[in-house]
Amino acid sequence: MIKVGLMGYGKAGQAVAEVLRNDPRYELCWVARRTKHSETETMPETSIPIIGLDSVVLADWLDAHPVDALVDFSSPDAVFLYGEEVRKRKLMLVSAISAYSAEELDYVRSLGEDTRVLCSPNITLGINFLIMASKLLRSIAPFADVEILEQHFREKPEISGTARKIAESLDVADDRITSLRLGGIVGHHEVIFGFPHQTVRLIHNTIKREAFGTGAAFALGELATAPNGFYTFDDLLMKKLRSQINEA
Repeated sequence: MIKVGLMGYGKAGQAVAEVLRNDPRYELCWVARRTKHSETETMPETSIPIIGLDSVVLADWLDAHPVDALVDFSSPDAVFLYGEEVRKRKLMLVSAISAYSAEELDYVRSLGEDTRVLCSPNITLGINFLIMASKLLRSIAPFADVEILEQHFREKPEISGTARKIAESLDVADDRITSLRLGGIVGHHEVIFGFPHQTVRLIHNTIKREAFGTGAAFALGELATAPNGFYTFDDLLMKKLRSQINEA
């Protein structure tokens, strides 16, 4: 059983915590956020502690509460708080941060020199399969027009990091991304290919945030059998695809 520490306990982090807590492959040992709400705070209906990074020395906490992996659903700059502990202890890292700066991403990449790191701005299985399928179709029909539509909850201010990743992977400019902010939509991404005489639409909807937890659990399982390195979700899916082809 893989012991896991979770960074971040917002809406996504809470959903991910529930998925990991109920997956028999993993033991969710603790949750960390910037500031804890009380001295004895735990996850609801569990004894899993919630710690505040502003009130513990992380190295001491990890000595007393060791884990095999960290899963990060917090904020981009948090990697500088835990990164050297990941490197020193050779912890697996699954990062689902969607808006790393160039400096932050370079640092995350550097951790892959000493341990196993997965970094994906959207960690759902479905969206990453959509990206892989979109790249295949783009390679088959590079002449097709491509538009990307992303829809999210009203409070999300920036263009979706996932939509930007889709655009980058298809060599499409960001001005081909259309963003809509509506009600309580969790996440919708659509890639539209315009051919002569036909269109193809590849669509992914995140219905509940627990989808992020399913993706994180998949990533942890794949990293557990991988050599040290920096991986994208594409890398893990291609590894599975090659395995399936070889078995066919």
